Amino acid sequence: MPTIRIDLFEGRTVEQKRELAKAITEVTCKVLGGQPDGVDILFYDIKRQDWATGGELWSEKAKS
Repeated sequence: MPTIRIDLFEGRTVEQKRELAKAITEVTCKVLGGQPDGVDILFYDIKRQDWATGGELWSEKAKS
């Protein structure tokens, strides 16, 4: 089964991550088959200063 990597801005709560992990696991098993214990989900909390889109840091976009 898959390992799913989720990159997101830091600040999400443990409860939000728990709910998202449960939902993604359920839909992954429904679509791909398999058992929930075969689905790995990795959360990567990224600081806004470490993520850029269109050549601009998100930490800079938040200021404008």
